[in-house]
Amino acid sequence: MRKPTQLRRIHSPSKLLSARGLQCPQRQNPLFPAPKHTSRRCFTVPSKPLNPPPTFTSSSIHQTPSRPRRIVVGITGATGAPYAIALLRLLRELGIETHVVISKWALATLKYETTMTEEQIRSLAHANYTARDVSAPIASGSFQHDGMVIVPCSMKTLAAVRSGYCDDLISRAADVTLKENRRLLMAVRETPLSDVHLDNMLFLRRAGAIIFPPVPAFYTNPDSLEDVVNQSVGRMLDLMGVHTDGFERWDGFKQNKSVVRSAQAIKVSHA
Repeated sequence: MRKPTQLRRIHSPSKLLSARGLQCPQRQNPLFPAPKHTSRRCFTVPSKPLNPPPTFTSSSIHQTPSRPRRIVVGITGATGAPYAIALLRLLRELGIETHVVISKWALATLKYETTMTEEQIRSLAHANYTARDVSAPIASGSFQHDGMVIVPCSMKTLAAVRSGYCDDLISRAADVTLKENRRLLMAVRETPLSDVHLDNMLFLRRAGAIIFPPVPAFYTNPDSLEDVVNQSVGRMLDLMGVHTDGFERWDGFKQNKSVVRSAQAIKVSHA
């Protein structure tokens, strides 16, 4: 009996054909045909180098003109209307474009707390919108601005922004300001504060809003109510990235002579 290796040699077609002086043809797979070119170089080098990438100059590219600084101002019906008027006046003096939304109850509060008419108040702004006009430009994130200030900010507006229930233009513009990662300052005006108020403020603060209760600063020894308002408005603009010297800043006991005199008077009274 022959070994299996010998059987394979006898029945191998190549061995049988070679024994008879013939050559076994190579089978070609129709799915993978043999290459026609035996040379390793399968491509031709172009005679000319490729065109270099185009170069652009400053005159060939469309350049968008720089826009003015814009701040959106929302005025709600909470008490504190003088803060809104002082803010609009100061922004106008600084040459900053303002887009203002006044709610229905804000108009009532403005008439009650100030002597200005609605026309006089709206004349301080560059653009005015009604609270019902949710199709206004400031309701879209494509409208570019540098931040929004709600002053004064009622607890209703605070709750609306916190829950995302944008049923008017003020809450909608604030919601857009948050989602576009822009500055949103809310001058909340309420006292005392309930658990609901504090929870809403904490939620919005963690979402990126600036919670700014307009607390008066007595270290400046204000001579009038206007000084108190201007100091708070100046601090608002500081947080919005707008510098102004329209109010007195704390500069230490030695620099604030009026404070030094007050401290000395207190020391003498306790002696």
